[in-house]
Amino acid sequence: MELLEIMKARHSVRKYLDKKIEEDVRRELSALAEECNRESGLSIQILYDEPECYAGGILHYGFLKGVKNYIALVGKDEDGLDIKSGYYGEKLVLKAQELGLNTCWTYLTYSKGKCAAKVGADERLACTIALGYGADAGKPHKNKPLNKVCDCAENMPEWFAEGMEAVMLAPTAVNQQKFYFSLTGGEVTLKSGKGTCVGLDTGIVQYHFEAVTGHKVKIIG
Repeated sequence: MELLEIMKARHSVRKYLDKKIEEDVRRELSALAEECNRESGLSIQILYDEPECYAGGILHYGFLKGVKNYIALVGKDEDGLDIKSGYYGEKLVLKAQELGLNTCWTYLTYSKGKCAAKVGADERLACTIALGYGADAGKPHKNKPLNKVCDCAENMPEWFAEGMEAVMLAPTAVNQQKFYFSLTGGEVTLKSGKGTCVGLDTGIVQYHFEAVTGHKVKIIG
């Protein structure tokens, strides 16, 4: 399945079945996590059969049920951690979807104190991602009009249009879509607004655009 089709199939899922993730699937995900860590300098960890992290979270947005596996996005506590975590976390999310799993980016619906990930003294847990076999496939999210999120909604080059299609499929915190893409002289820039978890969202949408088009995105502001 092509990446854009995987993006179309992937939706946030909040209820999970009591079903173990098979060893061969775990190996594939772990291999990609290790590759992401080597490339990014992050310390992404995948925790399996560990239900405590989601047992006492703040039910601020969306109720999660049956979560026993999750991806912990950990890295040096410095500028850019959230963007980098969003970028590589989404790469893992889409791989999980390809492997038949479901996911949900979780910002406030888990307990950091009960997260089993190892976090060094100079590190921070940026976010977790619920992982497993969903009770359903989730539903597509609503989108803003294209002219609210990019400066060339009319007469876009084909590759840019495909990139924006991928971007509009990307998950963002509370579906806020606080980003704006511009195309000037062949250069793609991305500017984020203010709001909850915009750093993570920026990394997620950056990955969607770059992975589908092969064009680099410059983050500004």
